[in-house]
This record gives sequence, structure tokens and C-alpha cells, in this order.
Amino acid sequence: MTAYLPAVPGYHLLGVAPADVVHVTEYVTAAALADPAFLDAARFAALGGHRVPVSRVPVEAIAGDDAPYAVAVVTHPGGGDLITDGEDVLRAAGGIVFLPSVHTTDGDFRDQYRWCLERIAALLAKAGLDTGALVRTVDYTATATRAEYPRCGRPRKELLGPGPVHPGAAGILVDVPVAPGAAVSLDAVAAYGPLTALNPGWARYDTLTYKPAVRAGDSVFLAGFGALDPVSQRAIHDDDLAGQAAFIYRSIETVLAEAGATGENVVHLVEYLTPAAVADYPRTAALRDRHFPNAVVTSVVCSALLRPEFLLETVPTAVLR
Repeated sequence: MTAYLPAVPGYHLLGVAPADVVHVTEYVTAAALADPAFLDAARFAALGGHRVPVSRVPVEAIAGDDAPYAVAVVTHPGGGDLITDGEDVLRAAGGIVFLPSVHTTDGDFRDQYRWCLERIAALLAKAGLDTGALVRTVDYTATATRAEYPRCGRPRKELLGPGPVHPGAAGILVDVPVAPGAAVSLDAVAAYGPLTALNPGWARYDTLTYKPAVRAGDSVFLAGFGALDPVSQRAIHDDDLAGQAAFIYRSIETVLAEAGATGENVVHLVEYLTPAAVADYPRTAALRDRHFPNAVVTSVVCSALLRPEFLLETVPTAVLR
């Protein structure tokens, strides 16, 4: 069974069998990004010759910890199937295809966004899939690109197709780029077999290139959820982290109900906090535990979120047991 583990501050604390790892996410601060060779060496020391797709995600900080970086892994007995494309690797396990994050430093924002989608399409082709197999995308851009962000809509429409299934998606703002000149980096997950879009009737998604959630077999990959009213499309609970968290968690459960699931089916949450949310964030723990008692949680601090009013964005993964 595929297992999602919470981020820990350093590879030495992973405590997993390297041969079972199918994906690694490195949440890295500016201090860690200044020495990427150190990160590569630490990963090699922990995993040895076991090759895995790596997502390197710049963050402002690890919530509740002053570590320069933290590592979250996904495991599956035996490590699934290795798929290679030059230096890039993918792993397929339990019907899910885990990809590395991608970025380029050439071109403007939209050019780079298009390149990222095209690179993901090329990687998926190595697994016998196309972009119609995507179940989630998460893009990381700088706050300065917020006004430009709608420009990614055209390459998404052209490269992700008309649907009816589009991936769940999240957009996170981080002001330290993964590499100098990179305006965007993109994470993606795909799946084999038939996919089902989950939407509790929210019309705003009819014209978007992402859906509230996608079911692939027994897994449900949800989009990033902020405190946005799905009817009025207005941000709510300004300056109120507890109010935003409660709204987000109820919205997640509303979407899960479309698959006959509840918050108890959520196995993993990634929570992106803005700096303004850090002080109050510990107060949301009890609420989160009530809604998602079986979830492991990775919490990191981003620079901002696409809606300036947002203090929190939550990206959940669920398994139907």
C-alpha cells in the first residue's frame, strides 16, 4: 500500500527503507537552496543508488521548525516501477505515476509555464500516458507574477485539453526561485486507468483547467483549497485564520462526499501558510484533527497565496478504504 509520510527536518530522520521510496519532496529555504550540492549529497547518502523523482519546493520556512529544509517521502513496497528519461526519473506504484518537478530559465512567465507543461507531457509519454492522465498539478511562482498568473490559462487549455477531467491544482507564491531566472516550477502527479472528476456542482469549475478533485482507483487527489466562496468567488474570513481553516476543511469534506468519502479518508495534507498565519497556526491543530483524524500533515510557510486575502491553502490526498 502506498504511504504518504510527513516532512521531517533532514534526510537522516526519514526512517524508511530506501528501496520502498517512490517520491521525494524537498521543502527548501533560501539557505538550503544556496547549496544544492549539499542536498544532493544528503539524498544520495540516505537513498544510495535508489533513483526516485524529486520535487524541490522553495519555501520561506518550515512551520514550527528552524531547519533549513525538510523532506517528505511517498513509499510503496518494492518501490514500484522505475521509468527513466535521461537524468529525470519517474516511478509508477499502485497505479499512480510520480514525476519530478520541472522548471526552465528561458523565456517569460508564460513561455516557461508552457515549457513546464510540455516537459511533463514528454515525461508522461515515457510512462505511456498523456496529459489527460494528470490528477494534480501544483505550480510555484513569485508574488511579482500574481498579475501575470492568468496568462498560464492559455497553455493549460492548449496542453491539458478540453476535459471533462482536468487535474486538481494549486498555485503557491514563493519569492525565492528554485533556480535563478526560473519564474515557475511545476509539480505533477498522474495515474493509469479511468479517472473521475469530483465536483459538488460548483459552476466556477466549468471553465477552468482544473477540478476540485480527481479520483483514480482508490485514491482521490484534491486541488488546493483556500477560503473562497465557490458561488460568489469571493474570499471570506479576512484576517481570520481559524475561520479560513474551518471553511477550507468543510469544503474538502463536501468534495470528498462526491466519492462517498469523509475526512477520515484523508491520509495526507500539505498546508501552505502565509507569514501572517504562522503565529496563529498552532491553534488550528485541534480543528484539523477533528476533521482529518488519520492524516499526516506537512506545514510550510510560503511567501503569499494567489488571493491576497488567503492565509492558508490546503492540498489533501485521500484513500478510499
